[in-house]
Amino acid sequence: MTAPLACDPPRPVRRARSMPLVFTAGAAIGVLGGMIGLGGAEFRLPLLIGLFGFAVLPAVILNKAMSLVVVAVALPARLAAVPASDLAAHWPVAANLLAGSLLGAWAGASWAVRMRSSTLSKVLAVLMVLMAAALLVTNFATVDALALPLWAQVPCGAAAGFGIGVVAAIMGVAGGELLIPTIVLLFALDIKTAGSLSLLVSLPTMLVAFARYSRDGSFTVLGANRRFVTVMAAGSIAGALLGGVLVGVFPDLVLVPVLALILLVSSVKLARHG
Repeated sequence: MTAPLACDPPRPVRRARSMPLVFTAGAAIGVLGGMIGLGGAEFRLPLLIGLFGFAVLPAVILNKAMSLVVVAVALPARLAAVPASDLAAHWPVAANLLAGSLLGAWAGASWAVRMRSSTLSKVLAVLMVLMAAALLVTNFATVDALALPLWAQVPCGAAAGFGIGVVAAIMGVAGGELLIPTIVLLFALDIKTAGSLSLLVSLPTMLVAFARYSRDGSFTVLGANRRFVTVMAAGSIAGALLGGVLVGVFPDLVLVPVLALILLVSSVKLARHG
């Protein structure tokens, strides 16, 4: 077991955690994610740190727990939308990415629990910029599949999976923003199929990161905040359902840049926090 870093000074925690506020915040995040087909965990993390006063590593662990719940709830609905037979035909794609992402998730969680809080804040700030870029590229850029030969595609898929697993573990997110364009680019699949496959890769990847975090002393934040996690996860799920209904109300040309801007502003605040 890795003990919390003694060199990190204790940080005062603000108790702005009334349950209606927690639910509302979770619902708002769910709506934002639902309107663009994502879970919204990248938007939840800054709120956990900035609004609810959690230290950085506990916020990542809480974010991971809620992301796991949201993905587990979303998976059956997504599998109903895309026939299992269609996904079964692409199991080598999922297996290829998982070969890297499972290792990446363990490595990313291991690195996160060893970082100073200030270092982890700066790393998260950089990763939020990456997420903003991925969001813009996925929605606006037209990129042709690479059409790699199998001997190059397999190691590239494993390497991409490793990197995505690291990012997802450190941020406490599912990683769909990175998985979907990777699947489209490397394996030439359509967006709908890529979205479903990304959930199949995300779930075991998050479980591995969760298992690694469970070995660290900071994992006790889940037990101490069970009600908080339950209420915010419920809000996130309700918001995601509403966001799905609201798809198309705001044009992507407006919505996506606004969400990317939110991530960029959050990255600046996190860097200053560090």
